[in-house]
Amino acid sequence: MQRSETMAVIANLEKPKIVAVVGSTAAGKSDCALHLAQKFKGEIISADSVQVYRGLDIGTAKPSPEQRALIPHHLIDILNPDEEYSAAQFRRQADGVIHKLHTQAVPIFLVGGTGLYLKALTRGLFSGPAGNPSLRLILKQKAESEGSSRLHKELQTVDPEAALRIHPRDTLRIIRAIEVYTQTRRPISSFHYQHGFREQPYRTLKIGLTLEKEELYRRIESRCEEMLEKGWVEEVKNLLQKGYSPRLKSLQSLGYRHLVSFLTGNIDLEEAVRLVKRDTRRYAKRQMTWFKADPEIHWFPASPENLSLITQKVKDFFERK
Repeated sequence: MQRSETMAVIANLEKPKIVAVVGSTAAGKSDCALHLAQKFKGEIISADSVQVYRGLDIGTAKPSPEQRALIPHHLIDILNPDEEYSAAQFRRQADGVIHKLHTQAVPIFLVGGTGLYLKALTRGLFSGPAGNPSLRLILKQKAESEGSSRLHKELQTVDPEAALRIHPRDTLRIIRAIEVYTQTRRPISSFHYQHGFREQPYRTLKIGLTLEKEELYRRIESRCEEMLEKGWVEEVKNLLQKGYSPRLKSLQSLGYRHLVSFLTGNIDLEEAVRLVKRDTRRYAKRQMTWFKADPEIHWFPASPENLSLITQKVKDFFERK
């Protein structure tokens, strides 16, 4: 073996191993990750952009207190609803957890449906221009007064490729993309191309769960009804009564914004529930579009019968040198 090949092997051995369980909402990711973490005596890192917020429990399908007592979960309930969070923050914090667990020889499982977080962690983030607080404030005020869709239309003009990837309600990413273009006169997508997302700080096994569309939609409908029965409306009402603005990013997340609209008198509950189900189906479709573009993901139909196949694949991955 040549010296360069030897050094590459040594460098690879030093990299932490992580198993990422991904897929659309309601596909069974959390149950699968919990099973694997129990089997291999590991711990779980949440890659969910809303589970980071305290008080947003029912609508984010957070693991129960019993599940969290059984298996340690990281990056859940780390922020108040009025605090901002980003993929860069997630990467820094997840990286710290991963290296701590790696030194303790604890198997690491990453679970969540926020594809950007997985990409940021396993492939890196480009280093664009520094933030401009005054410009960001202007754009944020504009989003609050005119709506994020208005800013999204501006982004379509200067960077149509980024606009296709960023949801019209994702105010934070829209503002960042416009901020980058305003300061550099280069679209943020060109920085992405230049960076190439070629970093590989970990050895990663990506497990993807799939469901037939009809079964997925049935699960989404059923889960929405269960969340309402568990007191989801009361959860949102309590957040508003605590003084949190209905315009916060956390309260404009999927499902929460619809219940906020109901509680503020803009729509009735029946319409809010209809919109929650509809937009959750649309979100699931966008998630699968994102994940299907990743050739590194090993896909399995989400069924109890496939758990043994997934478990064996994970076992082989952990045993591989």
